[in-house]
Amino acid sequence: MKLYEEKFIIPVGNKTVSSTKTSTYSAPDFTFVYAPGAGSNISDPFGEYLRSHLPAVGASLVQFQFPYMEAGNRGPDRPALLEETWRKVIDYFRPRKGKLAVGGRSMGGRIASQVVAQGIDVDALALFAYPLNPPSNRSVFRDGHLTDISVPTLCCSGSRDNFATSVDLGAISNSMTNAKFHEIDGADHGFAVLKRSDRSREDVWREVLDVTLAWIKAIPA
Repeated sequence: MKLYEEKFIIPVGNKTVSSTKTSTYSAPDFTFVYAPGAGSNISDPFGEYLRSHLPAVGASLVQFQFPYMEAGNRGPDRPALLEETWRKVIDYFRPRKGKLAVGGRSMGGRIASQVVAQGIDVDALALFAYPLNPPSNRSVFRDGHLTDISVPTLCCSGSRDNFATSVDLGAISNSMTNAKFHEIDGADHGFAVLKRSDRSREDVWREVLDVTLAWIKAIPA
């Protein structure tokens, strides 16, 4: 199947961010906008995996990076700028037809959840390796806004993730209006697994992709 890729530069205040949209030539069933974690960029490995698989099943995938990565800086932008970037990207790629899902890995998903909680119009939210607790301070919980989210939400996290326990994420998902939690057995925050597990990181990516596709397809249009 031939894929169609377009590159865009999106203004965010006095800054710009790069983005890529990958789809087939037919109208997509849904659009998924994906943001990477704090230490990664538009070429985030899990995002690249999604890019090579989602369009083939009828989706349009949008990838982007935040302004600090665009500028070659290591430290993330202030929360207000991260949130504004998400809003600009969502509005830029809002489809005329089909469902719109947004989300990302770690910080990318966390910031998406914040703008969704604030009321931006989307059909679904996907959180991969949600960073509930900083490893250096497990008493801090980044969940205060999550119960304000009413759209269908999927949370996929590894059982060895040091940014959140499955027990905590499962309980928080149960407290939300319409959320599903999926535990990835043996995976850490980067979706890596131990050698003795007889699984690869790509096996984990496939599991997450399959769960995500089934979840999105079950959401009413």
